[in-house]
Amino acid sequence: MPASRIRKQIAMNLVAAQHTAAILTTFNEVDMTQVLEFRKKYKDQFKEKYGVNLGMVSPFALATVRAIKMYPQVNNIFTGEDIIQRDFVDLSIAVSTDNGLVVPVLRNVDKMNVASFEKGLSELAEKARSRKLSIPEMTGGTFTITNGGVFGSLISTPILNMPQAAILGLHKTQERPVVVDKQIVIRPMMYMALSYDHRIIDGREAVGFLVAIKEGIENLSLIINEKELF
Repeated sequence: MPASRIRKQIAMNLVAAQHTAAILTTFNEVDMTQVLEFRKKYKDQFKEKYGVNLGMVSPFALATVRAIKMYPQVNNIFTGEDIIQRDFVDLSIAVSTDNGLVVPVLRNVDKMNVASFEKGLSELAEKARSRKLSIPEMTGGTFTITNGGVFGSLISTPILNMPQAAILGLHKTQERPVVVDKQIVIRPMMYMALSYDHRIIDGREAVGFLVAIKEGIENLSLIINEKELF
């Protein structure tokens, strides 16, 4: 059967990324205890007040914004000759549909809180699944988040969404034994993967960026003001 138009475009984009960028991936793991407790505590109240679900991606989006402020080069573009710096964060969020993977863009996420992010993502996801996304709504992102965990993926190496310089891959949350204060305890853990263009991002910045995301997720008060939401 002939490939669909969207499948052809996906193929072209992924091959272009492999042929253009020097892609390297670094990994870390994050304790999801605070995120899960936050969702359990507020999910019903959140849905009642804002009309959308409280998902897993929004804390990572806000943690990403915080990390980008610390390591702004992750939000840059390399043309081959010049480095384009952006002082805003437009997040591309990978959404799976019956017709393939699409990556709509949420604008100015650096000015959002959990509620505005979830409402914006819900609107774009609905448009994606009903094939109503416009070209401008799928272009111009500065950084991508993809969540393979919804399908059960434990770990992966995401491919860059060119011309962006980095992409964050989220995975399945799984209870595992970990050492906390010299004691073995069971915690809900997730592996994170950051693929980045090594042409403009060095390992030090990439690792520091991923650690900063980990800090935000494990200390939600750094990225979420609960009093502001409720």
